[in-house]
Amino acid sequence: MGLFKAKGTVYKAVKDVDLGPYSTEHYLQANVKAPRMTGILIKIFIAILECPILGTLLLYILKGNNLIHDLVTNVDLQESPLFVPLHDFEDRKEKEVKCIDSSSSPPEKVQLAIDCLPKSSSEEQENSFSRWTIMDYYKAYSSGNTTPSMVAEKFIAAVNESVKPPLQMGFFIDYNTDDILRQANESTLRHKAGEPISVLDGVPVAIKDEIDCLPYPTTGGTKWLHKERPCEDDACCVKRLRLCGAIIVGKTNMHELGSGTSGINPHYGPARNPYDKNKIAGGSSSGSAAVVSAGLCPVALGVDGGGSVRMPAALCGVVGLKPTFARIPHAGVLPLNWTVGMVGILAGTVEDAMIVYAAISGEIPSDKPSGTPSKINLPLLSMTKSLSGIKLAKYGKWFDDCSDDVKLCCSQALLKLQNHYNWKTLDVTIPEIEVMRLAHYTTIGSECSASLGSLREKNIAEFGGDARVALSIYSSFSSLEYLNAQRIRNRQLQLHMKIFAEADVIVSPTTGVTAYAIQDDALKTGELDYINGAALVRYSIAGNFLGFPAVTVPVGYDKLGLPIGLQFIGRPYSEATLIHLAFAMQAICLYKKPGQYYDLLRR
Repeated sequence: MGLFKAKGTVYKAVKDVDLGPYSTEHYLQANVKAPRMTGILIKIFIAILECPILGTLLLYILKGNNLIHDLVTNVDLQESPLFVPLHDFEDRKEKEVKCIDSSSSPPEKVQLAIDCLPKSSSEEQENSFSRWTIMDYYKAYSSGNTTPSMVAEKFIAAVNESVKPPLQMGFFIDYNTDDILRQANESTLRHKAGEPISVLDGVPVAIKDEIDCLPYPTTGGTKWLHKERPCEDDACCVKRLRLCGAIIVGKTNMHELGSGTSGINPHYGPARNPYDKNKIAGGSSSGSAAVVSAGLCPVALGVDGGGSVRMPAALCGVVGLKPTFARIPHAGVLPLNWTVGMVGILAGTVEDAMIVYAAISGEIPSDKPSGTPSKINLPLLSMTKSLSGIKLAKYGKWFDDCSDDVKLCCSQALLKLQNHYNWKTLDVTIPEIEVMRLAHYTTIGSECSASLGSLREKNIAEFGGDARVALSIYSSFSSLEYLNAQRIRNRQLQLHMKIFAEADVIVSPTTGVTAYAIQDDALKTGELDYINGAALVRYSIAGNFLGFPAVTVPVGYDKLGLPIGLQFIGRPYSEATLIHLAFAMQAICLYKKPGQYYDLLRR
């Protein structure tokens, strides 16, 4: 296609880019040109895409129409490639934190996290719904009000109910009742002996089916991947949870291969939103968000390659924490996107997200034989109110590029946060956000395609329609496009770090829209809906592409009662600051109970 090569964008030097509030940098909205497709239309589209000549021509046209050629392929920029967003640890003296030894055992880290909790439950607002927390489970077990075995039986009954009509919630791909009851019985005996391993002992935790976890196969939301790649051991993060006594209750549903944002899986059914079962849960960690929202687990693990923890967390009204790149070991996670994916945490409360973050964070010593392990700071949440001088960077044009309900809710939440804590918002310009989205898409697509390699062709007939289209697009990216995407990554990292030199965090909505309807025509093939997909992923990219930590916290609801999240993005290793801010936001918000909710601690 060199015949059609046109000159692309010429990017000015980073030092010449104005990041101030009155910058003349143009805000380019997502230029998505692709109709929604399902059913027979997807099948026809696949047939054309996989035709050697027509497919190549169609992909070239699609990439051109969606500005990939202009903004990524044929660009002129000065930066060299940055292939992995691995950040050197820099101790920036975060405020009101406790530094924990990264070599401590997971139970020891959990106890240190407990020591950081407020002595009394926070300013819980009247008439505000709250889910059961890890500490609620621990207190219920310690008092003898219930046991892990009793909770496990209620959990199994609830999941069995959720899979049947009329609910068909699609929470799990797999769960093993015998294994759940075995773990619960062992935990019950420990509690009866007065020897629980940690406050996580006996607490149900669900795992996204992208993370290895025995005795389950790791399907990645497919019908074939586990046959090619058997699960032989727990992932590192799962091992650390087991060392704390957590009950691993199964593998949650996900968008096939993490290739979409809806959570509609044609093989295992859609994961449905507990606030409205006819709406999406979001993806790709859809089941993990939904089980936490529905009260089946106080916490679950997901994987975030392009907002895949934060998006479903926001749509389902829970907390989603994506730590700094490599903060949590990736060992035992499907290698679908090496440089953008990260294990993340979905939780009913900020406090629970912090406890699990403490349990699973820290590099594996063998992975870093030389050098000093990165420090892990935990926020002293009893001191959050006393934090002063916090500066939140806001790019107004980007912040407002969302639905009216999301814009109003997030703007009011930010104003409330400022006024309540006397923190300051700085107006900034974050240039080339759409460029970064396309560069990230090029990167995650190329890495997924390379990861699957020949397995794609071997198992092509077993792919769902939308995943099959996605893989065709992913395999079309050239080495030039991948290299330019990494040069854009370097450029964007420099621009963002200049903003972080002036502000503690960047604040934005988490998604551009709330959960949309699951339509019947998408159930068998999945759906292509790149316009909604771009709106959902709009605010997520920097966290993945640049390796920054980020957290979403629920702040309100749209006119239909569907949840809305506000996101804080931090500089590398600033998880403690992010958790402080999310906790502060949570403390002044009112929450509503989802329509589908299971109370596992009720006697």
